[in-house]
Amino acid sequence: MARETTKKNAEIKKRSVIVAGHRTSVSLEALFWTALQTLAERRGVSVNDLVTEIDRGRGGNLSSAIRVHILDSLWNPPAADERP
Repeated sequence: MARETTKKNAEIKKRSVIVAGHRTSVSLEALFWTALQTLAERRGVSVNDLVTEIDRGRGGNLSSAIRVHILDSLWNPPAADERP
């Protein structure tokens, strides 16, 4: 069962997002899409708005920047006074 769950989470999913008003597609593992949606919900913003924010600060490709943002959010959560 664990292998099947891991396999499912690792499947690459390609989705369209709107970044700064422009449609683009992003390929991420299913688990990262779930994490991105969760982060957006916690912040009270849309996935498109969160991806736009990530895009503004990135140096490499967008998929990698999203993954790094998610990991950084897990390892360095905002302080209580910085939360929405």
